Amino acid sequence: MPRPAPLEILYEDNHLLAIAKPVELPTMGVPADRASLLELARQYIKQRYQKPGNVYLGAMSRLDAPVSGVVLFARTSKAASRLTAQFRTREVEKTYWALVAGSPPPSADCIDWMVKDERHRRMHLATDRQAGAQEARLHYRRLAQLRRASLLEITLETGRKHQIRLQLSTRGLPILGDRKYGSRDAFAAGIALHSRRLRFVHPTQNQAIELVAPLPAAWRPYEIDESAYG
Repeated sequence: MPRPAPLEILYEDNHLLAIAKPVELPTMGVPADRASLLELARQYIKQRYQKPGNVYLGAMSRLDAPVSGVVLFARTSKAASRLTAQFRTREVEKTYWALVAGSPPPSADCIDWMVKDERHRRMHLATDRQAGAQEARLHYRRLAQLRRASLLEITLETGRKHQIRLQLSTRGLPILGDRKYGSRDAFAAGIALHSRRLRFVHPTQNQAIELVAPLPAAWRPYEIDESAYG
């Protein structure tokens, strides 16, 4: 297994660890002979603090392997429990950036029902009466109309598997590089979906935390001025 690149740490204290996940690295849930962000993060904590035995880390957010951006871990069970409550009550603000084909309207609300297709490892649109269907809600606004794509900022209201990928694709706005959901456009690495920002209340200090992940190298050809959009 090739040696992974050093982790890009966005935030770290005794209760939390936030990392900018690179593309093609699974967050977790892979065989022992494959690298995952969770395992690399455990190794980082173990080595940095010379911890004996197992290292506790709870994954508070997850990203698909081809997606980049902020992933948050809890370093204590107390932090994990309190953050889980924030995610469950939708107090955590999750913002993504995406490059899509097509010319979307300036903004839109997307409301759908989705169901898992376990055989093909993807999601499909469904009706609210279909077995296993879950409601999916998001809002997007167009940040810029670029020469080769449109830059969208997406705010998630729910956190369904492949939600952004499916909801945009079914509206004629496939994410660049996302062949699973209909894209015919190449992208340098992974797909052009990035977990840009995560806002939440610190689980023990009761203060607002905002984590922002810079765009990875694959986005550079699009010449996006990150400072222009916050």
